Amino acid sequence: MLRGLYNWTISLAATPYALWALAIVSFIESSVFPIPPDVLLIPLIIARPHRAWLIAGICTISSVLGGAFGYYIGYGLFEQVGRPVLEFYGKDARFAEFSATYNEWGAWAVLVAGVTPFPYKVITILSGSTGLNFGVFMVASLIARGLRFFVIAALLWKFGEPIRDFIERRLGLMFTLFVIALIGGFAVLGFIH
Repeated sequence: MLRGLYNWTISLAATPYALWALAIVSFIESSVFPIPPDVLLIPLIIARPHRAWLIAGICTISSVLGGAFGYYIGYGLFEQVGRPVLEFYGKDARFAEFSATYNEWGAWAVLVAGVTPFPYKVITILSGSTGLNFGVFMVASLIARGLRFFVIAALLWKFGEPIRDFIERRLGLMFTLFVIALIGGFAVLGFIH
């Protein structure tokens, strides 16, 4: 089923409504959809490198707005919608434990989930359900999603098709290592001072 959904999402890139499809996929991926918008973003930028920044911008804004919807799910519809989504992704058992300290570190969680392969939708719902400050959530989401999609756009704009394999297979790992190094750097600075 997931493979069929993936193939359907890829097929949207060839339609005249590809940018609208990207906006919709980016929006719903941030709250419930299991396929990341990268599967549309990458072929669109390869096909139209002169529009790379517009495509990345549409993806970023749609994703952040979808994140706001995920926040609303967590805030207003947690029991009816949020908990089943967290259960689907296997994140419900740790919810109570995680939510106790979440608001203190919530902005970092949004940043990490926004650029790494960790399901961003889990963090959007969790942010709403724990009442993370909405402004903090939105700024962190904009930075994280913008970083992710504009880095992809920049790499594809500069290197084109040859960089595609790297992006599809290794960019998530590279973002994860970057976040670990960043957090490690802050930990070392905190230890030194």
